[in-house]
Amino acid sequence: MRSKGTANAIVTTTSEFLKFGARLGWVAGRVPGLLSQPKYLHFVPPGFDTGERDQFRAVQERTLKFREGTAEPQLLMEDEMAAVVAAASNARDRFLVIALLATGMRIGEALGLRRSDVHFLARSEALGCGIPGPHLHVIKRLNENGAFAKSRYPRTIPVTERLVQAYSDYWFERDRFGHGVDNDAVFVNLFREPRGRSMSYSNAKEVVDRLARDCGFTVRPHMLRHTAATRWIEAGVDPDIVQALLGHVSFTSTERYIHTSKKRMREAVETTASARRDTPR
Repeated sequence: MRSKGTANAIVTTTSEFLKFGARLGWVAGRVPGLLSQPKYLHFVPPGFDTGERDQFRAVQERTLKFREGTAEPQLLMEDEMAAVVAAASNARDRFLVIALLATGMRIGEALGLRRSDVHFLARSEALGCGIPGPHLHVIKRLNENGAFAKSRYPRTIPVTERLVQAYSDYWFERDRFGHGVDNDAVFVNLFREPRGRSMSYSNAKEVVDRLARDCGFTVRPHMLRHTAATRWIEAGVDPDIVQALLGHVSFTSTERYIHTSKKRMREAVETTASARRDTPR
């Protein structure tokens, strides 16, 4: 069964196509009226422009949709992150994990990276890039492995020295095996056929599933993205910067990490208060 979120996305696409068909006369003109109804927004998300006379508070709401619960992002704790990195048995898998944790990239964005996107020098003018410091570029394009960046717009993500070192270790390993010499993709198959070909989603899933088994707890690629986002928020990074780093078009997608951080802040306060009550005076 599809999730409610996936079902809603499919219904949205179908509804918009039916509305388009109604404008061209393919579908009865009464159909668009059945697919949506007016709704007045009493509360609006941050940054929403309601207009000078609140004329934009009235919107059209879909009539066909599942009610979704608000799920908290699944995260890894500090010791769990260290365990996942330590469980990686080779430099490629270690670099993949560290890259997802350090940059918050989606797995498709990581698998779609090309060597020309990786600017891990202090200065990149020689590469035709004026952005200072080590960084990488996330670009939406077609790739042979089917991986692609979900974000509509290209973005750059600054990287840490740790990630640069992990990349260097991986490249030394890749050169030693000699696979994928002519492949510009960053992540390639080194240990199974077809060797030298770009890693696919299924290849990456096998890697993460193996790490989860070795660690004894749940690990999924998107958990690493959630963890990166929450760590930034808890470190005091401005939400708009986190939004840009994650490649979110809407701030609503970033807000969930702020809520998660507040929840953990509450837990920290209550735990501290409980410890003080239990301490003899």
